[in-house]
Amino acid sequence: MAMSSTNTAQLPLLELDTLRILVAIADTGNFSAAAEAVFRTPSAVSMQVKKTEEMIGRPLFHRDSRSVTATPDGDLLVQHGRRMLALNREIMSQFVTPDISGVVRLGAPDDLAERLLPDMLCRFASSFCGVTVDVVVESSTKLMARVRDKSLDLAMITCDPNVRQNKEVEIIFREPLTWAGARNGVAYEKKPLPVSVWEEGCAWRNAGLKSLQDAKRQYRIAFMSAHISGQRAAILADLAIAPIPVSACTNGIISLDEKHGLPPLRDYALGMVLANNPSKPVQAAAMHLRESFAAQVIPAFKQICGA
Repeated sequence: MAMSSTNTAQLPLLELDTLRILVAIADTGNFSAAAEAVFRTPSAVSMQVKKTEEMIGRPLFHRDSRSVTATPDGDLLVQHGRRMLALNREIMSQFVTPDISGVVRLGAPDDLAERLLPDMLCRFASSFCGVTVDVVVESSTKLMARVRDKSLDLAMITCDPNVRQNKEVEIIFREPLTWAGARNGVAYEKKPLPVSVWEEGCAWRNAGLKSLQDAKRQYRIAFMSAHISGQRAAILADLAIAPIPVSACTNGIISLDEKHGLPPLRDYALGMVLANNPSKPVQAAAMHLRESFAAQVIPAFKQICGA
C-alpha cells in the first residue's frame, strides 16, 4: 500500500494552462489560432505540446501543411482536459463574482445552430460564467421580427450580401453557396431538375432558384425542409440537389458545378442583429460571436477552400 502511494505521488502533474492550450488546438485546428485564443505565441504553443508529448511518451497531434488533428491519445487527453477546466471554472465561480452576469436571448438559423453555435457558446461560457444564453432556432425572417419586438436580444440571420441590407444588420461572415448532390448520385441529370429548398425569404432558396431561372433551366421543388438535416437527407437519398454552403458538403455530399450542367451560385452571408439598447451581457455575446467568426470560422473556411 505504501509503495502504491509513493508511485502515485511520483506521477507528473498536468497544469491547467497546458490543458487549456491542448483544448484550444483541438478546437481551432491549428497552432496559430490556438496561440491567439490563449494569448501565447505559436512557438510557445508548439514548445508546450512537445513538452507534454515527451512527458506522456506519445504523440498528441497529427500535423500537416493545412491543419492539426488530435491522435486517439490526444483526443483522450483533450476530453479529460475539458472536464478539468470545467471543474476549475465551477470551483472558482464560488469565490469570484463575475463582472458581467445576466441572460442573453439569442436567435439563430438551423444551420448555424447545428454546425457552429454549440462550440461558440461553449467557449463563451468559459469566459462569461455569469451569463446564461437561451437559444431560439427559427427562420431568419421570424428572427428579425422577434428582435424588433424585443422578444430576442440578439439574432444571427442568413442574408444576401449582394443586396443592400437594413442598417440594423451587421454582416460578419460570408461564404459561397454551391449546388450539393449525393456522391455518385444522378439527381442533377434529371429533367426537370429536382430541387430541395425552403420557404420564400430564405437566402439559399433565393440564390438557387434565381440562378436556375437566369439559366432558363427547368426545375421542380421536390423536397422542402426548414432544417439542414432535412436538406442533407434529401441530398443523400438522391431525391434532389440543394443550394447549401460549401462547408456543409461533407460525409457523402459533394459540390456540383458547371461540369454537372449547373449554373454558379452567389455567396450568402450571416448577419447579426441586436435589439435597441443592448445590455452588457448582450454586448459581450455579440463581441464573442464576431471574434469567433474572425478567429476560427473564417480561417477554417479558407482551409476548406484551399485559399
